[in-house]
Amino acid sequence: MKSKEEAKQDIKYRPIGIIHSPFKEPKGTPIQPKAAEGIKGKVEVFSNYVEGLKDLEKFSHVILIYHFHLSKKSSLKVKPFMDEELRGVFSTRAPGRPNPIGISVVRLLKIEKNILYVQDIDIVDGTPLLDIKPYVPEFDAREASKIGWLKKNIHKLPQSKDNGRFVK
Repeated sequence: MKSKEEAKQDIKYRPIGIIHSPFKEPKGTPIQPKAAEGIKGKVEVFSNYVEGLKDLEKFSHVILIYHFHLSKKSSLKVKPFMDEELRGVFSTRAPGRPNPIGISVVRLLKIEKNILYVQDIDIVDGTPLLDIKPYVPEFDAREASKIGWLKKNIHKLPQSKDNGRFVK
């Protein structure tokens, strides 16, 4: 049950577009853009947001922020991809989260009107797009000295695919 303070904090987002990819269902979809190298997709931005695309074509990569619309109810402990041990959801990138929001950094190939042509896409076709941000290495790239439980599993990324465990 929500506290009075939490109830006042309800937040609602509306999609600004739809993501199109070759992946028609979560199962079999690469689990990170790095594992989706070369896979092309399109991002359809709704007409009332096209003006916001001005100058975006000058960036080689963009950050797509989207809603995991096919994700089942969240849990605070999950068995993440590439592992069989229960982990705290906030130490994973699992789609089953309290706020099912995903992020992916993809290569921007070109923009034609309201369509962004992208590469390295790891997102299911039909996913609602919430926002787009330019990727700027000086802002976004950090040297990580620890990667937690993934250290022993990171080698599995190239062959890892969604196995359907987080689908409704």
